Amino acid sequence: MPRKRAADRDHDDLEHAHAHAHDDETIDIHAAPDPATATPEQARKYNNRSVERVVSMLNALQEAPEPMSLVEIHRSIRMAKATAFRYLWTLEKHRYVERDTDGRYRLGLGFVGMQSRDLDVLKERARPWLERLRDDTGETTNLGVLDGSAVRYVEVAESHRTVRMASAPGSRDPLYCTALGKAITAQLPEDLVRELLDQEEMTPRTQSTITSVDDYLAQLTTVRLRGYAVDDGENEVDGRCVAVAILGSRLPAALSVSGPASRFLPEDVAGVASSLIEIAARLQPMRRD
Repeated sequence: MPRKRAADRDHDDLEHAHAHAHDDETIDIHAAPDPATATPEQARKYNNRSVERVVSMLNALQEAPEPMSLVEIHRSIRMAKATAFRYLWTLEKHRYVERDTDGRYRLGLGFVGMQSRDLDVLKERARPWLERLRDDTGETTNLGVLDGSAVRYVEVAESHRTVRMASAPGSRDPLYCTALGKAITAQLPEDLVRELLDQEEMTPRTQSTITSVDDYLAQLTTVRLRGYAVDDGENEVDGRCVAVAILGSRLPAALSVSGPASRFLPEDVAGVASSLIEIAARLQPMRRD
C-alpha cells in the first residue's frame, strides 16, 4: 500500500508540476502589477508559494534574537516540520542558513557574498583612511572580510618601503593565524567560530602559530578585552600585524596594519591599534565622516 504523503508535500509537488506545465506560457512582464500594490487576486497569477515560504522562513530567522530550533521555525511560519527541514537542509547546503551544534538555525554566511553593494561602499570609504594610516605608519594597511572559513583581503594600501608585508587584493588567508581573522571571529558566537575552524586544518605556518581551538578561543577573549588583535609571527616568521573589527556592519570586516617584525616593534602596537580603533569607529554604518 503506498505511503500517505503529507498534505504539505503534495501541495509543493503539485505546485512544482503546475509550474512546469506553464513553462511555455507567455507572460507580458510589462503588464504585471507592482508587487507592492498588487491585490490578492492579481498576486495569485504571479506569486510563487514555495518562494514565499522560504522568504517567511528567512524573515523569521532574521528577526529572531537567538538561533531557532526546527520546532520553533515550523510553529512560527506554520509549516510542517518535514517540509521545513527540507527547506532548511537546502538553504544550509548553499550556506544561507547555518546549524549549530545544538541543531538550532541562524542566517548563514552565504549572504555575505551577496552584499556587494555594502562591500563597495565600505571599500570606497575605507580607502582614504587606509592610505592615510599607511603614510603615517610607513606600513601596509588592509581591509579584510570574512569569506567562508578564511579572511579575504578586499582593499590594500601597500607600504612604499622596499621591504614590506603585503597581500594582493582578493587573496585569502586562514582565520586562525591572522590578526584580521582574530579581530573578525572575536565578534562571532563561539559555536560558529568552532564550526569555521573545523573546516580548516590548523596547520602551523610558523613556530608561533596557534594550532589548538581552545588556545585560539582563549586568545579571542583577550582580543575582546583589549579591543584589537595581534598576529605576532604566526602567519609569517618575520611578520607582525594588528587588526580591529569594524562594528555595526552587516559585513564581518576588519582593518589592519602589517609590517616586518624587525621594524614594526611590539612597543608600536598599542599606538597603531589606537589609530585603527578610531578609523574603524568612523567606518561604522551610522557614521558619515
